[in-house]
Amino acid sequence: MSQTETAPAARIAQPLPTELSPQTLYEKCMALARNLWWTWHPEVINLFRDLDPIRWRQVDHNPIALLSEFTPERLDARAAELVLYSRINYAYRRLNQYMNNKQTWAVKNAGVLGSMPVAYFSAEFGIHESVPIYSGGLGVLSGDHIKSASGLGVPLVAIGLFYDQGYFKQHLDMSGYQQEEYLDTKVEMLPMEPAVDKAGKHVLVTIDTRHGKLMAKVWLVHVGRVPLYLLDCDVEGNSPEDRELTSRLYGGDQRTRIRQELVLGVGGVKALAALGITPGVYHLNEGHSVFATLEAVRERMHNDGMTFDNALRDVAQHTAFTTHTPVPAGHDRFDGGLMEEHLGPLRDQLRISYEQLMGLGRVEPHNEAEPFCMTVLGLKLSRRANAVSALHGHVSRRMWAHLWPWRVEEEIPIGHITNGVHVPSWLAWQMLQLYDRNFPVGWLPRMGEPDVWQSILHVDPGELWETHYSLKNLLLAFVRRRVSRQCRRRGESDAVVEAARNLLDPNVLTIGFARRFATYKRADLIMGNIDRISKLLHDPERPIQIIFAGKAHPADEPGKQLIKKIANARHDGRFNNRVVFLEDYDINVCRHLVQGVDVWLNNPRRPLEASGTSGQKAVLNGALNLSILDGWWAEAYDGSNGFAIGKGTAHVSDEITDRRDYDALYDALEHEVIPLYYDRDADGLPRHWIQRMMNSISSLAWRFSAHRMVMDYTRFAYLPAAGGVTCDMALR
Repeated sequence: MSQTETAPAARIAQPLPTELSPQTLYEKCMALARNLWWTWHPEVINLFRDLDPIRWRQVDHNPIALLSEFTPERLDARAAELVLYSRINYAYRRLNQYMNNKQTWAVKNAGVLGSMPVAYFSAEFGIHESVPIYSGGLGVLSGDHIKSASGLGVPLVAIGLFYDQGYFKQHLDMSGYQQEEYLDTKVEMLPMEPAVDKAGKHVLVTIDTRHGKLMAKVWLVHVGRVPLYLLDCDVEGNSPEDRELTSRLYGGDQRTRIRQELVLGVGGVKALAALGITPGVYHLNEGHSVFATLEAVRERMHNDGMTFDNALRDVAQHTAFTTHTPVPAGHDRFDGGLMEEHLGPLRDQLRISYEQLMGLGRVEPHNEAEPFCMTVLGLKLSRRANAVSALHGHVSRRMWAHLWPWRVEEEIPIGHITNGVHVPSWLAWQMLQLYDRNFPVGWLPRMGEPDVWQSILHVDPGELWETHYSLKNLLLAFVRRRVSRQCRRRGESDAVVEAARNLLDPNVLTIGFARRFATYKRADLIMGNIDRISKLLHDPERPIQIIFAGKAHPADEPGKQLIKKIANARHDGRFNNRVVFLEDYDINVCRHLVQGVDVWLNNPRRPLEASGTSGQKAVLNGALNLSILDGWWAEAYDGSNGFAIGKGTAHVSDEITDRRDYDALYDALEHEVIPLYYDRDADGLPRHWIQRMMNSISSLAWRFSAHRMVMDYTRFAYLPAAGGVTCDMALR
């Protein structure tokens, strides 16, 4: 694989200081801040942090907000004080080299896409905590996807929505109940600029509905080499209601949802046309954006004089569709009234009837009682559809088999490409340094290759353990700061605040659980028997401690009650500061957790976890997974690289499944996890545990990297869709 990043040896070399004017210095720093390339380069992150460590934390690691508080002269003085000139010059030069590098993996392996880029649509993008346009796993997956596309040089443009209030900020009240707060994001403090067409005019798209026009302006965000275009309905000419349409992620009712998805799909394709971009591939990440296919059909009919049927076949040939959820409620459905109100004008231009339009989104086209399903449209109007893990592929084929009643389940045209994570974004700086010392020179650009990661097997066990232990201490310091701040905000006593500053023990086995608090993810499974968990927490020789984090959807009352149950464990003396709930789960909290815990716990009700990626992030940093054999872990666990809960089966009764999994979880904890962790040699090292850490990293890090994932999408979806090669998508 060609190099797409700077090799470790080059990172060490520092250029000689160069005289810079204060204004030039400021402009270089701002140029670094305005391309999100910096978010996966620790040396640049450290550069910003060093300018003012306290304010860096206070502004949520936002370099534009930080730099806005400096004048060029003050920045120059600070740079002189810390001798930062060389580091700034070096980072700036690296960014320019990266952007201009033509020797990428894609140049050799995906050349046809150079003239016909991939248009990647997603409702959310989780790139960094300072750009709050994501809610959770889907957004972070999208962010990791475009970062790796950038690193590999895959010609790709991304399309999403700009939510000026983002997803909600989470706070728990004194009762432990989740409260949501929405904050306005200042556009001037984000790395965004108006997108312009070839004439230099700001791009504004207009979408016709039966009740008037809906308009959206387009913003541009640079994510390395990938341009991310975000549509924003807060423009003059829209009604007050419509100006608020893209304010919040996953907010509002069904009418709000269909209008957001109309803007994303139809508006997104219109924006690409206005920008002069002709995609060779449409990649629709989940069903939220599949209206894009209908607008693409309209374009072909208008531009090339094609019939509807021929245009539909042509667009489907160029479309890849990824489905992410095995939960029926997770697939958007709209009634005929909403569809006609919002898609009626487009339907007229497509020259099809209302019944034909509705039939495109129905499993049974003529069943008038069946609503329009976005996933059905995505499956019908794509020739390459995939689930996001091997098991999810089986589940998806079974779920949607009725669309192809003439085929047996094994021949349903839904393959799978298992999700992965962007290694540089989630790998701790300390682990990166350890890998740089022990891995082959230039290993990072080859992060998707298995041979690279075998070097971990030759690392000194003591060095690996000390690195992990230092990260664990950093995590606990972070937890103590966050929890004490939570207690202060709620107005709790000084004694409670002080106790929070001394939570947890770095010498105790630490388990992390963090994800969306949906009931099927069973956050409270480990809390099923208070007396039993209390004994494990307070075992005098082999105790454990647990850190929880996660949000429930504002409308998910059962999920909120789960949070309340776990958060209130702190008031129960049987837990005695061994169980902690961190508020406001986001990328920053996730980063600390996956880098510092000993064990990453995941216990969804099988087979409802499509993939899951948080455990993959933990792998990179040496944490071991303890998980139900669901999603990615079902194809990852080999008996020596982590721990399994159960045998990979589920009972038809959820009650029986939950009881069996609870017993299996405790059996794994009591007989495998805890004994292995506390089995120490004469030097105090858990040698067998460390060996399992090495097995985990060597066998899993490459397989579940976003680089491998994007290479798979390129080979098995993008290139065939663009007409470059013929390749079977049946990755199962």
